[in-house]
Amino acid sequence: MSPAQELADTEIAVIVPCHNEVVAVGKVVSELRAALPSARIYVYDNNSTDGTAAAARAAGAIVRHESRKGKGSVVRRAFADVDAEVYLLIDGDDTYDATRAADLVKVLLDGPYDHVVGVRRHSNVAAYRPGHTLGNRVLTGAAGALFGREITDMLSGYRAFSRRYVKSFPALSREFEIETELTIHSLHLRVPVAEIPVGYKERPTGGESKLRTYRDGLRILGWIVGVTRLERPTLFHGVIAAVLGLVSMILGTPVILDYLATGLVPRFPTAILASTIGLIAVLMLTLGYLLDAGCRSRQEAARLAYLRQAAPRAGVTNDSQEAQQGV
Repeated sequence: MSPAQELADTEIAVIVPCHNEVVAVGKVVSELRAALPSARIYVYDNNSTDGTAAAARAAGAIVRHESRKGKGSVVRRAFADVDAEVYLLIDGDDTYDATRAADLVKVLLDGPYDHVVGVRRHSNVAAYRPGHTLGNRVLTGAAGALFGREITDMLSGYRAFSRRYVKSFPALSREFEIETELTIHSLHLRVPVAEIPVGYKERPTGGESKLRTYRDGLRILGWIVGVTRLERPTLFHGVIAAVLGLVSMILGTPVILDYLATGLVPRFPTAILASTIGLIAVLMLTLGYLLDAGCRSRQEAARLAYLRQAAPRAGVTNDSQEAQQGV
């Protein structure tokens, strides 16, 4: 039995964010329909001006519109509006291998996992430029170091999710930071995650990439720093406190040595500055510990929202069978 036939009874929603993808979206939808015949395919038109919506509708997709600019805005709207057992997210630019859609969903259910990432395997430099590769590695490594577990391709736009993952996901980002937010949500909730390799190719002729390497890379890096401030406040404020404490020591040590040698404080302004910076360092560290309590409350609320939803169906079935067999 093929993966598509095995998934015939599973309620699957495919989310395809699009902005000016008239050249590619029809092919993407057709390949998705062949891979997942029973799935509902939603193309979210994000202010396109080139006939993307008409092309998607002609290919058999359900077309919806999101006027707020950005992929993050589309994902927020889709996750709120669409109800399904399994969600698949894929870009509408025909760079990902849409024929692997059933494989991602099957891995999710067989695990069962809450999040499956399609790790890009590109065949030529035009598909994924060296600058993008390096940036992805740096940002992925940073997120893994900060949140304790690494995902190979943090910026992949090809993913499958369980219902409980989607309905507990806050979706705060607006643009291409959405992949980073999806990854970090998995890391700090410690949900089951799997990865499978998928093909990745260059855009078809006439397609234009919306990604700007340096601008979006800096925006994603800023998002990681911002999330670290919210989700790892002790670490974030502790680093700042350590830097300020070091500056305070550098400024204050000569003043202390002079006082021990002469009993005088000849550089009084420096002594005041060093003391003030040292006091700020202590306050920053204290603030980090106080904010950590609020962070734990948010994480507990997110975990409870996650647990309120049913686990992926295949996993529940397997558990029930094991219980009946006395395993």
